[in-house]
Parts: sequence; C-alpha cells; structure tokens
Amino acid sequence: MTATGPTLEGADLLLRGSRIEAVGWNLAAPPGAHIIDLEGRFVTPGLIDPHSHLGVYPSPRTRAHADGNEATDPFTPEVRAEESFWPQDPGLRRAVAGGVTTLHVLPGSANLVGGQGFTLKLRPAASAAGMRLAGAPSTMKLACGENPKRVYGQARKRAPATRMGEIALLRSKLEKARAWAADPDHETADEDSDPATGKEPRDFGLRALAGTLDGRVLIQNHCYRADEMLLRLSLFREFDTRPRAFHHAVEAYKIRDQLAEAEVGAVVWVDWWGSKLEMLDSVPANAALLDAAGVRVALHSDSAYDVQHLNQEAAKAMAAGWRAGLEVEPEDAIRWVTAHPAWILGIDDRTGTLEAGKDADVVVWSGNPFSVYAHADLVFINGGLVYDRARPGSYRISDFELGIRSAP
Repeated sequence: MTATGPTLEGADLLLRGSRIEAVGWNLAAPPGAHIIDLEGRFVTPGLIDPHSHLGVYPSPRTRAHADGNEATDPFTPEVRAEESFWPQDPGLRRAVAGGVTTLHVLPGSANLVGGQGFTLKLRPAASAAGMRLAGAPSTMKLACGENPKRVYGQARKRAPATRMGEIALLRSKLEKARAWAADPDHETADEDSDPATGKEPRDFGLRALAGTLDGRVLIQNHCYRADEMLLRLSLFREFDTRPRAFHHAVEAYKIRDQLAEAEVGAVVWVDWWGSKLEMLDSVPANAALLDAAGVRVALHSDSAYDVQHLNQEAAKAMAAGWRAGLEVEPEDAIRWVTAHPAWILGIDDRTGTLEAGKDADVVVWSGNPFSVYAHADLVFINGGLVYDRARPGSYRISDFELGIRSAP
C-alpha cells in the first residue's frame, strides 16, 4: 500500500541505504542484497502521528515529568517542545511497535500560543537533537476556546478570560510581530538592551511568531468548534497567513468546504467525544466527510495509548464513513496516517509514501493493517531495521524500564 494510488499486489520494494530506490513488480535484486520474502503480508509507509505529547508528558505520568505546558503566561512562542523532550520515554518504544516511524511533538494547549513543536524519527538516541528530523519545518502550537480562558481567566483572573479576549490578544501579538518583521533594523538587535541607542533585547518569541507570518513556521492550531475555526481563518487572513491545520477539529465536518478552499488540513480523532462542551458535536465520520470534500485529513493520537494502534483508528474512521454512506477505500484511509500527516508537517517530500527517493520508512504487517489482528512485524526507519516483532529486544528498551539496581 504505497499511499499514492492503488494497492500493488505481489509487488517488490527495493531499499538502498536510507532511501527507497524502487517500487514495482519483478525488481532485480542487486548483488549482495538482503532479500526478505513477505508473501501474504502487507507493506505500508511508516505511520506518522502529527500530534503527540510523548517525551514531554512521558510515562509514568508524574508531576516531575510534566513538561508540556509552560503555563506561566498565555503567550509563550519562544519555548520549544524539543527542549523538554525525554528520549527515554517508554512510550516511544510502544509507538514503534505499533508501526509509527515519525512523530510530531507539541507543547500542550494551556496557552493561547504554547510554543514550538518539532518532528522526529523514532530512532533511539540520547537526545532530542539526535532524533530530530533534519530539515523539517518548525511549527507553532496555538490553542483556542476553553483551555486558555480556563487556565488564565477562570483560574488566575487575567487575560484571556473570554474567547473575544483570546482573539484580541492574539491579534495584538501578531500585529507586533508584523511590525517587528517590517523593521529593517530588527536583525541587528543586541542580546541586551542598550539605553544609549534605544535597542531592545532580542525577542525570540517575536522572531518565532514572525516566522508564522511568512510561512517558515507552520501554524498548528488546537481548535474544536466550527465557528472558532472560521474566526481564526478570518483573523489569520488579516495577516496574510493561515494555519497549516486545525487539530482535534471535532466540528470540522461542518465547514469542510471552507477548509478545502482555504487549503487548511484537519487533524482529528475518530471517536473521542464529550469530555468537554467543545467536543459534544463530534461524529465518527468526521475524517471521511472531510476527505470526501478534499481536505487533507490526518488522524492523531494525542495519547500514549492510541499512538500504539493508529492503524486501527484508521480502520474505525473508514468504517464510520461506510456507515455514513461514503465510498471510502483502504487506499484513502492509509493516507490519513501516512501521506496527509506528512503534508501537514511539511515533510511530504521526505516521507509518508512508498516512492523512489523517499526515506525508507517502511512497516511490514502480519496481515491487513486495518484488521484488529494485524501486528507490525518489521519496522524500518531510514532503511534501518529498528523493530522486529520476532526479536523483542530489537528496539532499545528505555533505561527507565531496566529497573533499579539491587542493593549489594
């Protein structure tokens, strides 16, 4: 299943180094090639989770490990999830065992602007930098609705306390970033202020926010309600920019034509519902309805558990589309966890499909990946075998799970 078109039955896949060299039938194996007979099994691109908090809210979920929300101010574009990420999170290994090869880790949604996310490959490494996908665009996490006004307005009696307060504060900050970017002298700002010249200290938050205005930093916007998504689209148009995608987006099906026209993606669950008022109009056919309208829709986990079975989430979303009377094919559903999240993260030139020249991020499944009985048998990242279900120790176990040394 290439995620580019029809399923190729009985086809061959040739990996060379870190890349896919060819996909097709009757490919000739080069001298010295390692040949794996996969008759009866399925091959897909590595799955991509475009919205995760693994590593910044790692297992076990303790206060000591809670590093996803810099909830000290509603506006923190300068913080970076990469600088909270713990590469020893046991959840990373479980994600790989579920066929996930690429992860996008974001700050949480307590803040109106929560900070910068980063994209990584799930290869074991000692640091976040060692896992980061080189060249992947930076992203900016924004949130709207209940979360920012609850954390600040209700809990601390400060702005934003209302949805209109959220929009006003965000508009003010975006205008400040636009003015900063238009200043020809902004790149010469010193690290420290200089009263003699009037120079202000370098503002890393403004720099990052200015990147969202020129498209260098992709806006990933947490938002549930259809009316709020439309409001955000209108606000961003004032600044000649737009979000790359709305995340969670449980009411996106109500505005699917507008999202398609704006070329804005949607990152959704299948059946998370009702944990707060913003989620009451969630429908399981959301993904299928969006896809039918031409929206690049992706499924996400937002969970240390759902990330372990994104293939089954895609199956549930496909079945919900069938029940709604939509003609959804497996070739559509596989793109919801591969090609589409790759586009949302700006890495579709690198991964997300089985095509010559793409990164060799490949999963071999024991059966149809949309079956509840299917397991990821083999997982390759950049051409390297990182997980083999037949060898439980093939993916490095977190040091945290090795136990504590016994007393002498």
